[in-house]
Amino acid sequence: MIDFPRARLKMVEEQIITRGIKDPRLIAAMKKVPRHLFVEEALHGQAYSDHPLPIGEKQTISQPYMVALMTETLELMGKEKVLEIGTGSGYQTAILAELAAKVFSIERIRSLAIRARKLLLEIGYLNVEIKFSDGTVGWLDESPFDAIIVTAGSPDIPQPLIDQLKVGGKLAIPVGDAYVQDLIRITKTEDGVKKEDFGGCRFVKLIGKYGWEDG
Repeated sequence: MIDFPRARLKMVEEQIITRGIKDPRLIAAMKKVPRHLFVEEALHGQAYSDHPLPIGEKQTISQPYMVALMTETLELMGKEKVLEIGTGSGYQTAILAELAAKVFSIERIRSLAIRARKLLLEIGYLNVEIKFSDGTVGWLDESPFDAIIVTAGSPDIPQPLIDQLKVGGKLAIPVGDAYVQDLIRITKTEDGVKKEDFGGCRFVKLIGKYGWEDG
């Protein structure tokens, strides 16, 4: 039998803290959220390893460190309203739910949206809303958001997401070509946006009106 709490603690100590993640609330969340429940049972033994894993529909659950890095760039304090583009397995959603007041998550693949919603409710995350839609257009009815996170690689930053971000809010998104991207953080200001580059990363394509075309 796998000792999941021990594996989770080892993941945080060896993959997260040693690479410079410092936010104590984020570290506590990653120690708490049962990552193995967000992958198929056959992959439970790899759930706390230092790499992405397939979740079906040609999608993946991101490497633990990348989840931590992207989340830390948002600088969440606990009262925020967050928009997530790309629910996927729901693991990143759960981490956000631990750190923010409310999470709105959009998934373009219906089966993943349904599965993630069911699992998050079973675990007890009641501050999450998930909808099946094109994430590149955002969630206008619930905007503006304090923070936005995009968990797929985009050729550029979708303008609707910038528009739906509060002044002072932060948006984390991988931007680049279909194979490799840079993790970019946007901070919205009264005069426009401030861009910061947090290094290279690799994500599946962000499909949608303001992302990549499907196919």
